[in-house]
Amino acid sequence: MSIELDLQIACEFENLPSHEQFELWASKALLPYHESPELTILIADETQSQELNSQYRGKDKPTNVLSFPFEAPPGIELPLIGDLIICPQVVKRESIEQEKPFHEHFAHMVIHGCLHLLGFDHINEQDAIEMESLEKEFLAEIGISDPYRDDI
Repeated sequence: MSIELDLQIACEFENLPSHEQFELWASKALLPYHESPELTILIADETQSQELNSQYRGKDKPTNVLSFPFEAPPGIELPLIGDLIICPQVVKRESIEQEKPFHEHFAHMVIHGCLHLLGFDHINEQDAIEMESLEKEFLAEIGISDPYRDDI
């Protein structure tokens, strides 16, 4: 069981995680649900993130991660799960504000985005509890502490 990751870097940013890190993080979230998933991760700047967030979510600001699930036409089966668009500037800013290591917060955003691609959400409290529980579990498996901890 493995993941096929198309990592696209559309902006310059220092200290981005490696391709292998992205694969590990996405694998944690996707492999329990899909045998050989395909995923695209686009690393976008704040302008592109803001444009997409405004266009698809009606929010005129850059965001940490956007998830676009792939919907195959009827009768066609593809292992493509979808696309994640991640803005490293926002992830970096949040990691500083939340006093978390940058790459650990990045891992959280990848896992969070992948769970959205699988249909998980956090709109209501019960769904949020389920999604956050999975995030904590997958992050713990790779040695990253609870991103929702209240001790900071």
